[in-house]
Amino acid sequence: MSAGVETATALSPTRRELLAATAATAALSILPKPVRAATGGDAIRPFKCVIPQKEVDELRRRVRATRWPGKETVSDRSQGAQLQRLKPLVEYWGTEYDWRHGEKKLNAHAQFMTRIDGLDIHFIHVKSQHADALPLIMTHGWPGSVLELLKTIGPLTDPTAHGGAAQDAFHVVIPSMPGYGFSEVPSETGWGPERIGRAWHVLMKRLGYDRYVSQGGDWGAVVSDKMAAQAPEGLLGIHTNMPATVPPDIARALADGEPAPAGLSEDEKAAYEQMNALYTKGAGYALMMVTRPQTLGYALTDSPVGLAAWYYDKFADWTYSGGDPEKSLTKDEMLDDISLYWFTGTATSGARLYWENNANNFNAVDIKIPAAITVFPGEIYQAPRSWAEKAYRNLIYYNKVDKGGHFAAWEQPDLFASELRAAFRTLR
Repeated sequence: MSAGVETATALSPTRRELLAATAATAALSILPKPVRAATGGDAIRPFKCVIPQKEVDELRRRVRATRWPGKETVSDRSQGAQLQRLKPLVEYWGTEYDWRHGEKKLNAHAQFMTRIDGLDIHFIHVKSQHADALPLIMTHGWPGSVLELLKTIGPLTDPTAHGGAAQDAFHVVIPSMPGYGFSEVPSETGWGPERIGRAWHVLMKRLGYDRYVSQGGDWGAVVSDKMAAQAPEGLLGIHTNMPATVPPDIARALADGEPAPAGLSEDEKAAYEQMNALYTKGAGYALMMVTRPQTLGYALTDSPVGLAAWYYDKFADWTYSGGDPEKSLTKDEMLDDISLYWFTGTATSGARLYWENNANNFNAVDIKIPAAITVFPGEIYQAPRSWAEKAYRNLIYYNKVDKGGHFAAWEQPDLFASELRAAFRTLR
């Protein structure tokens, strides 16, 4: 779970060529205000994603050369990604899928690099045209990326075009976590959510934002929680769609494999059973990354279909789709994300974040600054309000919605944006 910072001499040929290509086109970008042209290590450099064509061709060649396993011996998903579901996606990946469309989605937004705490950090920065827009930093998760948040940029920065009011506008900053996407891969341990949170505060200050809010789901929720605990000056509040609310006595019962304790409300019983199902049937993926990310990484880095299967299984688990992720995400959206991990070679470093953190991120936090929660029906568990109020002591907003899952921003961008408008309205 630490991700590794690749030095210039340690870069793989693919990553070296990739970064060289992006550097060659970086001058085409324009720095938006209030980005200041910093000097030295604080410089903010324009960035553009340009994957060399030979790498695109090589990925397609590898996909077409897949050596398939036999069909699973069950009729459901209990053994993992089903052959009959994964194979059509992979065949599409090797024939009709066009990475350049995914690349175009990224390059439609202003992207930058800046060095923070010894690492080059990639981020998207889009300013609203509306006066008094609230600065917002959003953090992606695993196996997601900045791509999972792109569809929210329009509704957040230009709310009047998406059913909102001008006073609800945000300036949006979306960084890639260290070891993910185009951010540098740490070469040492210590890059857990706490350190990422501190880096995000530096980033927001460097962009000229003296007051801002933070949002996250999955790892982004953990990072936002850590930022809230650190309570840096200028952080007004957080919003999370994967809150950490499980009380200590409930956590102990879950760890011991006990039945749901007596006296729980219906919402609390449901949350208990959802968490119990995760621990008994759905946490194997995390255990592997917590204990052996490097061993797993050899397969994920060498086999595009191994990588696709590993991620597709979680798209099936965590979208609000009943195990059919194509109902929530398009094939291209899933393959854009998987391809980004492939081209940047960050499957292993992304997995190391689990090793680095090695904590139960559902157990109750103790957050005192203003916090907001949206509960989506397809989330890993639906946090009860009774638990949320104890973990987030200054809970300014709590709402249950009827659509969307773990990848809420990706699945329901307009609903997600409307939730953020409502959640942060009192902090403006």
